[in-house]
Amino acid sequence: MKPVLLLLALASALSGATWHVIAGGLGGDADYETRFRSLAADMQKLAAGEGVHVTALSGPEATKTALKSAIDRAAAEAGPDDLFVLTLIGHGTWDQVEYKFNVPGPDVTATELAAWLDRISARQLVVLATSASGGALEGLKRPNRVLVTATRSGMERNAVVFPRYWVEAFRDANADTDKSGAVSALEAFRYADKKTSDFYQTQQRLATEHAMLEDTGVREAVRAPSPDNGQGLAASTFQVVRFGKLQEALRDPAKQKLLARKEQIEQAIDKLKYEKAAMPAADYRKKLSALLLELAQIQEELEP
Repeated sequence: MKPVLLLLALASALSGATWHVIAGGLGGDADYETRFRSLAADMQKLAAGEGVHVTALSGPEATKTALKSAIDRAAAEAGPDDLFVLTLIGHGTWDQVEYKFNVPGPDVTATELAAWLDRISARQLVVLATSASGGALEGLKRPNRVLVTATRSGMERNAVVFPRYWVEAFRDANADTDKSGAVSALEAFRYADKKTSDFYQTQQRLATEHAMLEDTGVREAVRAPSPDNGQGLAASTFQVVRFGKLQEALRDPAKQKLLARKEQIEQAIDKLKYEKAAMPAADYRKKLSALLLELAQIQEELEP
């Protein structure tokens, strides 16, 4: 991106409105249903602000029809000076031809997403925080669009933890590496990618997801955007959240302890799922229920 275009992008980010469409997809079991719904709700609250329009869908509401309607509204109302952010949280599949986002009823294909998104004139950030999302990279990359996927290919099919840390970047001041009071798509990507890598190291597990970013529309997606590979410049000018009262409230030491405990419980749930096959079903259900109950209690305490 040339310097003049970079200045225009920065001016646009400061003057236009921001449109968020967030969808928590089909979970398949109680844990994932709760997790996807909670992440979508958290992001809805954290993204809110002056000049920000947020539509969040989860559970039975997150259908193909509802998602298309939300994107169509942005296509009709968002202008070239605006920013549009689509975040899909949940499970995805890839049959070596087509990526699909799992929702109640018919799934949403990458081909359908591409057609819906191509009608939006605003600068775009599309975050596929799902398993197998790397299978959509080629079909969804476009000029004027930052594309983030939780996996590097459609073959990485296990459930992903990347969305947890992507949402965390919206509230953690450490994600704001340039201390501007706002977090860019590039900062959020780097934050979530590092946290995801740290998670697998802490769990002593082989990483089954590798996040990717593409923001030129013509190059190959990369794991580590930099001037050397030509990726990351557009993402660095795309503001995803400006810190406000909610983020300030979450810096309270008591809230920080709750957030730390929340992370511990989420990691314990992931570890429990990993060990499920080696324990009696009754023990698994008992332990999972106890963790989910504590997680719900903490979530309630974190509510503003």
